[in-house]
Amino acid sequence: MNVPLLDLKPQLDELREEIIEKVIEVIDSTRYIQGPEVDALEAEVADYCGGAHAIGVSSGTDALLVALMALDIGPGDQVLTTPFSFFATMGVILRLGARPVFADIDPVSFNIDPNQLEIALAQDRDRRIKAVIPVHLYGQCAEMTKIVSLCEHYRVPLVEDAAQAIGAEVPFSRPGSSPAWRRAGTLGIAGCFSFFPSKNLGGIGDGGMVISQDPDMAAKIRLLRNHGAYPKYYHALVGGNFRLDPIQAAVLRVKLPQLDVWHAQRRENAHRYDELFTASGLLGNGRISLPRAVFADQAAKQTKEVNYHIYNQYVIRVQERDAMRIWLQDSGVTTEIYYPLGLHQQQCLQPISSSVPMPHTEQAALETLALPIFPGLTEEMQHHVVQTIQAFYG
Repeated sequence: MNVPLLDLKPQLDELREEIIEKVIEVIDSTRYIQGPEVDALEAEVADYCGGAHAIGVSSGTDALLVALMALDIGPGDQVLTTPFSFFATMGVILRLGARPVFADIDPVSFNIDPNQLEIALAQDRDRRIKAVIPVHLYGQCAEMTKIVSLCEHYRVPLVEDAAQAIGAEVPFSRPGSSPAWRRAGTLGIAGCFSFFPSKNLGGIGDGGMVISQDPDMAAKIRLLRNHGAYPKYYHALVGGNFRLDPIQAAVLRVKLPQLDVWHAQRRENAHRYDELFTASGLLGNGRISLPRAVFADQAAKQTKEVNYHIYNQYVIRVQERDAMRIWLQDSGVTTEIYYPLGLHQQQCLQPISSSVPMPHTEQAALETLALPIFPGLTEEMQHHVVQTIQAFYG
């Protein structure tokens, strides 16, 4: 049986006619740069996430880049982030001439460990750290109550990398108040999203979004995404061409109303995997560990469904990971490794990299394996995945 890592056909088949209609409308309008589709998507994403302002940009990478540009990050500055993420999280720091500083991950959630973050901020006696970027990895938010508190205490701007986590929710509280569920991207000065096709909300090409609660930050990002120009040909800042294409905006507007349904389907698939692996007898012997939804117990106490995890990926830990991946591939099951190296280990960083070890990141890079989790994945496919892993262990 063939089980792809991602199959967008079921989603496309459901929405094909509406998508084609909207794309043709954009083509016929001859409004190919910015325009009403982008404006409307920005308003809808801001409303969905609970953000005051949303600015469409050309990719998730450019969302991070323009957010750091708006904070005037540059040579001599440091940006504190996780070493376990897609390269863009670090790449945008390096592109601005700044230096990444890392705090290791929590081995359960794979997100940045707030305790390690606290140590790194406390050690920054020269106050060279000018921003903190937590990443909400795999569709589950980092522990934001402590992270926000630390950033406020040290007066360091917080930029959320929510590329894999649009719509994911996290219980957040301030001292003396009860926790309230907040959506990813709304707890810092900027939240950055990707609409790469593999994301839960994906376009038909590249696209991204920045949301902010700060009107001055939002206004600056709007300038920077269009060469720093306002009005036309008058450049107050040196920006770039970070505009979101209206065709992408039109497609995303068709998909956005379905997003919470797709989140729920991914959680259902994750729950089925959990049940199948539990029944398989493979757990408890150190061979396999399943992803843990760290906020699930709190979500279960709510009267309405909460996106405590949106499962952009379903990532297990396995011994003999690379051999298992080949075994699965030979049986028709496509998997992926997110990520085979920590960012601190990347070759391009070695001339300036510190020797600080990141043991939890390095261990995760050896053991993690993402299984198919997309909406449209059938129960039969999931049985095949788990049975194939059982066969690997004999």
